[in-house]
Amino acid sequence: MTLLAINWAEVGIKAGQFVLSISIIVVLHELGHFLTAKWFKCRVEKFYLFFNPWFSLFKRQIGETEYGIGWIPFGGYVKISGMIDESMDKEQMKQPPQPWEFRSKPAWQRLIIMVAGVMVNLMLGFLIYALMAWHWGDSYIPTGKLKYGIATDSIAQSIGLKDGDQVLNVDGKYIEKFKSIPLYVILHGAKTMEVERDGQKVSINIPVNFARTVISHKDIGFINVRFPFEGLDSIVKGTAADSAGLMKGDKILSVNGIPVPFYSGFRTEIKKNIGKQVSLVVMRGKDTLQKTASLATGVLGIYPVAPKDSGYEVKNISYNFAQSIPAGLKKSKETLESYWLQLKLIFSGKVNTNESLGSVISFGKLFAPVWDWQSFWGLTAFFSLILSLLNILPIPALDGGHALFVLIEMITGRKPGDKFIEYAQMAGMVLLLSVMVYALGLDIFRLFK
Repeated sequence: MTLLAINWAEVGIKAGQFVLSISIIVVLHELGHFLTAKWFKCRVEKFYLFFNPWFSLFKRQIGETEYGIGWIPFGGYVKISGMIDESMDKEQMKQPPQPWEFRSKPAWQRLIIMVAGVMVNLMLGFLIYALMAWHWGDSYIPTGKLKYGIATDSIAQSIGLKDGDQVLNVDGKYIEKFKSIPLYVILHGAKTMEVERDGQKVSINIPVNFARTVISHKDIGFINVRFPFEGLDSIVKGTAADSAGLMKGDKILSVNGIPVPFYSGFRTEIKKNIGKQVSLVVMRGKDTLQKTASLATGVLGIYPVAPKDSGYEVKNISYNFAQSIPAGLKKSKETLESYWLQLKLIFSGKVNTNESLGSVISFGKLFAPVWDWQSFWGLTAFFSLILSLLNILPIPALDGGHALFVLIEMITGRKPGDKFIEYAQMAGMVLLLSVMVYALGLDIFRLFK
Protein backbone atom coordinates (compact mmCIF):
# COMPACT_ATOMS: atom_id res chain seq x y z
CA MET A 1 0.00 0.00 0.00
CA THR A 2 1.31 3.47 -0.87
CA LEU A 3 0.15 6.96 0.02
CA LEU A 4 -0.72 7.52 -3.64
CA ALA A 5 -3.13 4.57 -3.55
CA ILE A 6 -5.22 6.21 -0.83
CA ASN A 7 -8.37 8.06 -1.89
CA TRP A 8 -7.69 11.17 0.16
CA ALA A 9 -11.06 12.74 -0.71
CA GLU A 10 -12.84 9.79 0.91
CA VAL A 11 -10.46 9.88 3.87
CA GLY A 12 -11.23 13.58 4.37
CA ILE A 13 -14.99 13.04 4.26
CA LYS A 14 -14.80 10.14 6.70
CA ALA A 15 -12.48 12.06 9.01
CA GLY A 16 -14.78 15.09 8.95
CA GLN A 17 -17.78 12.97 9.90
CA PHE A 18 -15.83 11.23 12.65
CA VAL A 19 -14.54 14.47 14.19
CA LEU A 20 -18.01 16.06 14.13
CA SER A 21 -19.61 12.93 15.60
CA ILE A 22 -17.09 12.50 18.41
CA SER A 23 -17.20 16.25 19.14
CA ILE A 24 -20.98 16.14 19.65
CA ILE A 25 -20.71 13.09 21.88
CA VAL A 26 -17.80 14.36 24.00
CA VAL A 27 -19.11 17.91 24.45
CA LEU A 28 -22.49 16.65 25.64
CA HIS A 29 -20.87 14.01 27.86
CA GLU A 30 -18.69 16.60 29.56
CA LEU A 31 -21.65 18.99 29.71
CA GLY A 32 -23.37 16.41 31.91
CA HIS A 33 -20.50 16.57 34.40
CA PHE A 34 -20.28 20.36 34.06
CA LEU A 35 -23.96 21.11 34.72
CA THR A 36 -24.30 18.76 37.69
CA ALA A 37 -21.06 20.10 39.20
CA LYS A 38 -22.41 23.64 38.85
CA TRP A 39 -25.77 22.51 40.24
CA PHE A 40 -24.03 21.33 43.42
CA LYS A 41 -21.92 24.52 43.50
CA CYS A 42 -18.57 22.95 42.58
CA ARG A 43 -15.99 25.12 40.84
CA VAL A 44 -15.22 23.92 37.31
CA GLU A 45 -11.76 25.11 36.28
CA LYS A 46 -11.61 23.68 32.71
CA PHE A 47 -13.99 22.42 30.04
CA TYR A 48 -12.13 20.81 27.11
CA LEU A 49 -13.01 19.05 23.90
CA PHE A 50 -10.09 16.65 23.23
CA PHE A 51 -6.96 16.46 25.37
CA ASN A 52 -4.39 19.25 25.47
CA PRO A 53 -1.01 18.18 26.88
CA TRP A 54 1.54 21.00 26.50
CA PHE A 55 -0.69 23.25 24.38
CA SER A 56 -4.25 23.90 23.20
CA LEU A 57 -5.60 24.65 19.74
CA PHE A 58 -7.98 27.13 21.32
CA LYS A 59 -8.75 28.37 24.82
CA ARG A 60 -10.69 31.19 26.42
CA GLN A 61 -11.34 32.13 30.03
CA ILE A 62 -14.96 32.89 30.85
CA GLY A 63 -15.59 33.48 34.52
CA GLU A 64 -13.91 30.80 36.63
CA THR A 65 -13.79 28.28 33.76
CA GLU A 66 -11.29 27.93 30.92
CA TYR A 67 -12.95 26.58 27.76
CA GLY A 68 -10.73 25.04 25.12
CA ILE A 69 -10.02 22.54 22.35
CA GLY A 70 -7.09 20.14 22.65
CA TRP A 71 -5.11 18.51 19.87
CA ILE A 72 -5.46 14.81 20.74
CA PRO A 73 -8.91 13.67 19.50
CA PHE A 74 -9.47 10.88 22.02
CA GLY A 75 -12.15 12.50 24.18
CA GLY A 76 -12.36 15.51 26.47
CA TYR A 77 -12.60 16.47 30.13
CA VAL A 78 -13.84 18.91 32.73
CA LYS A 79 -11.50 19.76 35.60
CA ILE A 80 -13.52 20.07 38.78
CA SER A 81 -11.80 21.61 41.80
CA GLY A 82 -10.88 19.11 44.47
CA MET A 83 -11.16 16.03 42.29
CA ILE A 84 -8.38 13.60 41.35
CA ASP A 85 -8.81 13.32 37.59
CA GLU A 86 -6.83 13.38 34.31
CA SER A 87 -5.05 16.60 35.35
CA MET A 88 -3.42 14.82 38.33
CA ASP A 89 -3.28 18.16 40.19
CA LYS A 90 -1.51 16.95 43.34
CA GLU A 91 -0.76 20.43 44.68
CA GLN A 92 -4.44 21.29 44.94
CA MET A 93 -5.13 18.09 46.86
CA LYS A 94 -2.45 19.00 49.44
CA GLN A 95 -4.44 22.08 50.46
CA PRO A 96 -7.29 21.99 53.02
CA PRO A 97 -10.68 21.15 51.40
CA GLN A 98 -12.72 24.16 50.33
CA PRO A 99 -16.55 24.36 50.26
CA TRP A 100 -16.59 24.68 46.45
CA GLU A 101 -14.48 21.56 45.90
CA PHE A 102 -15.73 18.18 44.72
CA ARG A 103 -14.19 16.37 47.71
CA SER A 104 -16.19 18.54 50.12
CA LYS A 105 -19.57 17.51 48.72
CA PRO A 106 -21.74 14.67 50.09
CA ALA A 107 -21.18 11.26 48.53
CA TRP A 108 -24.57 11.20 46.79
CA GLN A 109 -23.81 14.51 45.05
CA ARG A 110 -20.39 13.27 43.92
CA LEU A 111 -22.00 10.09 42.58
CA ILE A 112 -24.50 12.10 40.51
CA ILE A 113 -21.69 14.26 39.09
CA MET A 114 -19.73 11.12 38.15
CA VAL A 115 -22.55 9.30 36.35
CA ALA A 116 -24.04 12.40 34.71
CA GLY A 117 -21.87 12.07 31.58
CA VAL A 118 -22.88 8.45 31.10
CA MET A 119 -26.55 9.33 31.53
CA VAL A 120 -26.28 12.11 28.93
CA ASN A 121 -24.73 9.68 26.43
CA LEU A 122 -27.49 7.15 27.07
CA MET A 123 -30.15 9.81 26.53
CA LEU A 124 -28.36 11.14 23.43
CA GLY A 125 -28.21 7.70 21.82
CA PHE A 126 -31.88 7.06 22.56
CA LEU A 127 -32.93 10.52 21.33
CA ILE A 128 -31.07 10.16 18.03
CA TYR A 129 -32.49 6.69 17.39
CA ALA A 130 -36.01 7.91 18.20
CA LEU A 131 -35.73 10.93 15.91
CA MET A 132 -34.27 8.76 13.14
CA ALA A 133 -37.24 6.40 13.44
CA TRP A 134 -39.62 9.37 13.28
CA HIS A 135 -37.87 10.97 10.28
CA TRP A 136 -36.65 7.98 8.22
CA GLY A 137 -38.62 5.06 9.62
CA ASP A 138 -37.09 1.64 9.25
CA SER A 139 -36.62 -0.82 6.42
CA TYR A 140 -35.30 -4.34 6.28
CA ILE A 141 -35.38 -7.53 4.23
CA PRO A 142 -37.51 -10.23 5.94
CA THR A 143 -35.66 -13.54 6.25
CA GLY A 144 -38.59 -15.45 4.78
CA LYS A 145 -38.79 -13.28 1.64
CA LEU A 146 -35.64 -14.30 -0.25
CA LYS A 147 -36.76 -15.66 -3.62
CA TYR A 148 -33.31 -17.00 -4.52
CA GLY A 149 -32.18 -17.83 -0.99
CA ILE A 150 -28.82 -16.90 0.47
CA ALA A 151 -25.41 -16.24 -1.02
CA THR A 152 -22.60 -17.92 0.90
CA ASP A 153 -18.88 -17.26 1.21
CA SER A 154 -16.16 -19.83 1.90
CA ILE A 155 -16.69 -19.59 5.69
CA ALA A 156 -20.41 -20.33 5.38
CA GLN A 157 -19.71 -23.16 2.97
CA SER A 158 -17.19 -24.66 5.40
CA ILE A 159 -19.98 -25.42 7.89
CA GLY A 160 -22.30 -26.85 5.24
CA LEU A 161 -24.33 -23.87 4.01
CA LYS A 162 -24.91 -23.59 0.24
CA ASP A 163 -25.99 -20.90 -2.20
CA GLY A 164 -29.76 -20.92 -2.52
CA ASP A 165 -30.49 -22.18 1.01
CA GLN A 166 -33.49 -20.61 2.73
CA VAL A 167 -32.82 -19.86 6.42
CA LEU A 168 -35.65 -21.11 8.61
CA ASN A 169 -34.29 -20.55 12.12
CA VAL A 170 -31.20 -20.21 14.28
CA ASP A 171 -31.21 -22.40 17.39
CA GLY A 172 -34.93 -22.84 16.79
CA LYS A 173 -35.61 -19.09 16.69
CA TYR A 174 -36.92 -17.33 13.57
CA ILE A 175 -35.06 -14.04 13.01
CA GLU A 176 -37.23 -11.57 11.12
CA LYS A 177 -34.47 -9.22 9.91
CA PHE A 178 -32.16 -11.10 7.55
CA LYS A 179 -29.19 -8.78 8.10
CA SER A 180 -29.30 -9.57 11.84
CA ILE A 181 -28.61 -13.28 11.38
CA PRO A 182 -24.76 -13.22 11.05
CA LEU A 183 -24.28 -11.01 14.13
CA TYR A 184 -26.82 -13.07 16.10
CA VAL A 185 -24.95 -16.29 15.26
CA ILE A 186 -21.62 -14.78 16.38
CA LEU A 187 -22.74 -12.99 19.55
CA HIS A 188 -25.08 -15.66 20.89
CA GLY A 189 -22.80 -18.58 20.12
CA ALA A 190 -25.48 -20.26 18.04
CA LYS A 191 -25.12 -24.02 17.77
CA THR A 192 -27.45 -24.87 14.88
CA MET A 193 -29.07 -23.30 11.86
CA GLU A 194 -31.96 -24.90 10.03
CA VAL A 195 -32.34 -24.24 6.31
CA GLU A 196 -34.58 -25.40 3.51
CA ARG A 197 -32.70 -26.92 0.57
CA ASP A 198 -34.43 -28.40 -2.49
CA GLY A 199 -37.67 -28.67 -0.52
CA GLN A 200 -36.02 -30.50 2.40
CA LYS A 201 -35.13 -29.23 5.87
CA VAL A 202 -31.42 -29.44 6.62
CA SER A 203 -29.82 -28.87 10.03
CA ILE A 204 -26.43 -27.12 10.02
CA ASN A 205 -24.15 -27.59 13.04
CA ILE A 206 -22.15 -24.46 13.88
CA PRO A 207 -18.66 -25.07 15.38
CA VAL A 208 -17.84 -23.57 18.78
CA ASN A 209 -14.94 -21.57 17.28
CA PHE A 210 -17.06 -20.12 14.48
CA ALA A 211 -17.00 -16.56 15.90
CA ARG A 212 -13.19 -16.55 15.97
CA THR A 213 -13.07 -17.82 12.37
CA VAL A 214 -15.49 -15.17 11.08
CA ILE A 215 -13.86 -12.26 12.91
CA SER A 216 -10.39 -13.30 11.75
CA HIS A 217 -11.62 -12.80 8.15
CA LYS A 218 -12.69 -9.20 8.95
CA ASP A 219 -16.15 -9.73 7.48
CA ILE A 220 -19.05 -10.99 9.57
CA GLY A 221 -21.34 -11.16 6.52
CA PHE A 222 -20.77 -14.86 5.86
CA ILE A 223 -24.24 -15.05 4.29
CA ASN A 224 -25.92 -12.45 2.12
CA VAL A 225 -28.86 -11.96 -0.22
CA ARG A 226 -28.58 -13.90 -3.49
CA PHE A 227 -29.65 -11.99 -6.59
CA PRO A 228 -29.28 -12.44 -10.37
CA PHE A 229 -26.20 -11.13 -12.18
CA GLU A 230 -27.93 -9.35 -15.05
CA GLY A 231 -25.15 -7.23 -16.50
CA LEU A 232 -22.52 -4.54 -16.03
CA ASP A 233 -23.57 -1.07 -15.00
CA SER A 234 -20.08 0.46 -15.24
CA ILE A 235 -16.40 -0.37 -15.68
CA VAL A 236 -13.67 1.07 -13.47
CA LYS A 237 -10.94 2.61 -15.59
CA GLY A 238 -7.48 1.09 -15.34
CA THR A 239 -8.74 -2.23 -13.96
CA ALA A 240 -8.67 -5.77 -15.39
CA ALA A 241 -12.18 -5.31 -16.80
CA ASP A 242 -11.10 -2.16 -18.63
CA SER A 243 -8.00 -3.87 -20.05
CA ALA A 244 -10.10 -6.85 -21.18
CA GLY A 245 -12.36 -4.54 -23.18
CA LEU A 246 -15.53 -5.08 -21.14
CA MET A 247 -18.22 -2.44 -21.65
CA LYS A 248 -21.27 -1.11 -19.88
CA GLY A 249 -24.27 -3.28 -20.79
CA ASP A 250 -22.23 -6.47 -21.20
CA LYS A 251 -23.47 -9.59 -19.43
CA ILE A 252 -20.91 -12.07 -18.13
CA LEU A 253 -22.24 -15.58 -18.67
CA SER A 254 -19.37 -17.65 -17.31
CA VAL A 255 -15.93 -17.49 -15.68
CA ASN A 256 -13.49 -20.24 -16.76
CA GLY A 257 -16.43 -22.17 -18.17
CA ILE A 258 -18.47 -22.00 -14.94
CA PRO A 259 -21.89 -20.33 -15.42
CA VAL A 260 -22.49 -17.30 -13.17
CA PRO A 261 -26.23 -16.53 -13.25
CA PHE A 262 -25.97 -15.03 -9.75
CA TYR A 263 -23.67 -12.21 -8.64
CA SER A 264 -22.48 -14.19 -5.60
CA GLY A 265 -21.32 -17.01 -7.89
CA PHE A 266 -19.43 -14.53 -10.04
CA ARG A 267 -17.65 -13.08 -7.00
CA THR A 268 -16.75 -16.57 -5.78
CA GLU A 269 -15.13 -17.50 -9.10
CA ILE A 270 -13.19 -14.21 -9.21
CA LYS A 271 -11.84 -14.80 -5.70
CA LYS A 272 -10.74 -18.31 -6.65
CA ASN A 273 -8.50 -16.89 -9.37
CA ILE A 274 -6.64 -14.07 -7.67
CA GLY A 275 -3.32 -13.52 -9.46
CA LYS A 276 -4.41 -15.58 -12.47
CA GLN A 277 -5.91 -15.06 -15.90
CA VAL A 278 -9.58 -15.93 -16.34
CA SER A 279 -11.59 -16.70 -19.45
CA LEU A 280 -14.91 -14.85 -19.66
CA VAL A 281 -17.87 -15.57 -21.91
CA VAL A 282 -19.66 -12.27 -22.45
CA MET A 283 -22.93 -11.43 -24.17
CA ARG A 284 -22.97 -8.02 -25.88
CA GLY A 285 -26.32 -7.38 -27.48
CA LYS A 286 -26.93 -10.51 -29.54
CA ASP A 287 -23.24 -11.39 -29.85
CA THR A 288 -21.33 -13.83 -27.64
CA LEU A 289 -17.70 -12.82 -27.05
CA GLN A 290 -14.65 -14.46 -25.49
CA LYS A 291 -12.60 -12.23 -23.20
CA THR A 292 -9.50 -12.79 -21.09
CA ALA A 293 -8.81 -10.81 -17.93
CA SER A 294 -5.75 -10.81 -15.67
CA LEU A 295 -6.70 -10.65 -11.98
CA ALA A 296 -3.33 -9.44 -10.70
CA THR A 297 -4.99 -7.47 -7.89
CA GLY A 298 -7.86 -9.90 -7.32
CA VAL A 299 -10.39 -7.36 -8.61
CA LEU A 300 -12.08 -7.39 -11.99
CA GLY A 301 -13.33 -3.81 -11.69
CA ILE A 302 -17.04 -3.83 -12.52
CA TYR A 303 -20.28 -2.64 -10.95
CA PRO A 304 -23.37 -4.78 -11.62
CA VAL A 305 -26.66 -3.30 -12.75
CA ALA A 306 -29.47 -3.31 -10.23
CA PRO A 307 -31.40 -6.49 -11.12
CA LYS A 308 -34.99 -6.10 -12.31
CA ASP A 309 -35.88 -9.18 -10.28
CA SER A 310 -33.95 -8.53 -7.07
CA GLY A 311 -35.26 -11.71 -5.49
CA TYR A 312 -36.25 -10.16 -2.17
CA GLU A 313 -38.84 -7.88 -0.63
CA VAL A 314 -38.14 -4.84 1.50
CA LYS A 315 -40.40 -4.13 4.46
CA ASN A 316 -40.79 -0.42 5.23
CA ILE A 317 -42.06 0.81 8.59
CA SER A 318 -43.14 4.39 9.35
CA TYR A 319 -43.41 5.81 12.87
CA ASN A 320 -45.30 8.81 14.17
CA PHE A 321 -43.73 10.79 16.99
CA ALA A 322 -45.36 8.74 19.76
CA GLN A 323 -44.32 5.46 18.13
CA SER A 324 -40.75 6.64 17.63
CA ILE A 325 -40.12 6.76 21.40
CA PRO A 326 -40.49 3.01 22.08
CA ALA A 327 -38.74 2.32 18.75
CA GLY A 328 -35.77 4.42 19.92
CA LEU A 329 -35.72 2.66 23.28
CA LYS A 330 -35.80 -0.76 21.61
CA LYS A 331 -32.96 0.15 19.24
CA SER A 332 -30.88 1.52 22.14
CA LYS A 333 -31.44 -1.66 24.18
CA GLU A 334 -30.48 -3.88 21.23
CA THR A 335 -27.32 -1.82 20.60
CA LEU A 336 -26.16 -2.01 24.22
CA GLU A 337 -26.89 -5.74 24.46
CA SER A 338 -25.06 -6.41 21.21
CA TYR A 339 -21.95 -4.50 22.24
CA TRP A 340 -21.93 -6.06 25.70
CA LEU A 341 -21.96 -9.51 24.09
CA GLN A 342 -19.05 -8.41 21.88
CA LEU A 343 -17.08 -7.38 24.97
CA LYS A 344 -17.85 -10.74 26.58
CA LEU A 345 -16.50 -12.52 23.49
CA ILE A 346 -13.25 -10.55 23.75
CA PHE A 347 -12.80 -10.98 27.52
CA SER A 348 -13.68 -14.68 27.37
CA GLY A 349 -10.94 -15.30 24.82
CA LYS A 350 -13.37 -16.70 22.24
CA VAL A 351 -12.05 -14.22 19.69
CA ASN A 352 -8.53 -12.97 19.10
CA THR A 353 -8.05 -9.51 20.63
CA ASN A 354 -5.59 -8.57 17.88
CA GLU A 355 -8.32 -9.16 15.29
CA SER A 356 -11.19 -7.45 17.10
CA LEU A 357 -9.53 -4.41 18.72
CA GLY A 358 -9.56 -1.09 16.87
CA SER A 359 -8.69 2.56 17.42
CA VAL A 360 -10.02 5.86 16.08
CA ILE A 361 -8.91 4.69 12.62
CA SER A 362 -11.30 1.73 12.77
CA PHE A 363 -14.11 3.95 14.04
CA GLY A 364 -13.47 6.53 11.33
CA LYS A 365 -13.56 3.88 8.60
CA LEU A 366 -17.13 3.00 9.58
CA PHE A 367 -18.41 6.28 8.16
CA ALA A 368 -19.66 6.52 4.59
CA PRO A 369 -17.25 7.77 1.87
CA VAL A 370 -19.86 10.41 1.00
CA TRP A 371 -21.60 12.67 3.50
CA ASP A 372 -24.68 10.66 4.44
CA TRP A 373 -26.70 12.20 7.28
CA GLN A 374 -28.70 9.04 8.00
CA SER A 375 -25.52 7.00 8.33
CA PHE A 376 -23.84 9.81 10.30
CA TRP A 377 -26.58 10.06 12.92
CA GLY A 378 -26.88 6.29 13.18
CA LEU A 379 -23.16 5.95 13.94
CA THR A 380 -23.27 8.93 16.32
CA ALA A 381 -26.06 7.26 18.31
CA PHE A 382 -24.10 3.99 18.28
CA PHE A 383 -20.87 5.63 19.49
CA SER A 384 -22.73 7.58 22.18
CA LEU A 385 -24.26 4.41 23.62
CA ILE A 386 -20.96 2.53 23.39
CA LEU A 387 -19.15 5.36 25.17
CA SER A 388 -21.73 5.21 27.97
CA LEU A 389 -21.19 1.45 28.35
CA LEU A 390 -17.40 1.65 28.30
CA ASN A 391 -17.28 4.68 30.60
CA ILE A 392 -19.32 3.03 33.32
CA LEU A 393 -16.92 0.07 33.57
CA PRO A 394 -15.36 0.06 37.06
CA ILE A 395 -11.88 0.99 35.85
CA PRO A 396 -9.96 3.84 37.54
CA ALA A 397 -9.67 6.89 35.23
CA LEU A 398 -13.14 6.14 33.84
CA ASP A 399 -16.37 7.52 35.29
CA GLY A 400 -17.25 4.01 36.46
CA GLY A 401 -14.05 3.84 38.52
CA HIS A 402 -14.80 7.14 40.27
CA ALA A 403 -18.41 6.04 40.84
CA LEU A 404 -17.21 2.74 42.32
CA PHE A 405 -15.09 4.52 44.94
CA VAL A 406 -18.06 6.72 45.91
CA LEU A 407 -20.35 3.68 46.17
CA ILE A 408 -17.82 1.93 48.43
CA GLU A 409 -17.79 5.03 50.61
CA MET A 410 -21.60 5.15 50.75
CA ILE A 411 -21.82 1.45 51.70
CA THR A 412 -18.93 1.26 54.20
CA GLY A 413 -19.09 4.80 55.53
CA ARG A 414 -15.34 5.13 54.90
CA LYS A 415 -13.88 7.28 52.15
CA PRO A 416 -10.87 5.83 50.26
CA GLY A 417 -7.74 7.86 50.90
CA ASP A 418 -6.61 10.50 48.42
CA LYS A 419 -3.31 8.68 47.90
CA PHE A 420 -5.08 5.43 47.08
CA ILE A 421 -7.37 7.18 44.60
CA GLU A 422 -4.35 9.00 43.11
CA TYR A 423 -2.43 5.77 42.53
CA ALA A 424 -5.54 4.03 41.19
CA GLN A 425 -6.12 6.93 38.80
CA MET A 426 -2.53 6.72 37.55
CA ALA A 427 -2.80 2.94 37.05
CA GLY A 428 -6.08 3.36 35.19
CA MET A 429 -4.65 6.05 32.93
CA VAL A 430 -1.60 3.92 32.12
CA LEU A 431 -3.86 0.96 31.32
CA LEU A 432 -6.18 2.99 29.07
CA LEU A 433 -3.35 4.76 27.26
CA SER A 434 -1.60 1.43 26.71
CA VAL A 435 -4.73 -0.08 25.19
CA MET A 436 -5.27 2.99 22.99
CA VAL A 437 -1.68 3.00 21.73
CA TYR A 438 -1.82 -0.76 21.14
CA ALA A 439 -5.10 -0.46 19.21
CA LEU A 440 -3.70 2.42 17.15
CA GLY A 441 -0.62 0.34 16.34
CA LEU A 442 -2.82 -2.57 15.20
CA ASP A 443 -4.79 -0.26 12.90
CA ILE A 444 -1.64 1.24 11.39
CA PHE A 445 -0.25 -2.28 10.84
CA ARG A 446 -3.50 -3.28 9.09
CA LEU A 447 -3.34 -0.25 6.81
CA PHE A 448 0.09 -1.25 5.49
CA LYS A 449 -0.38 -5.03 5.65
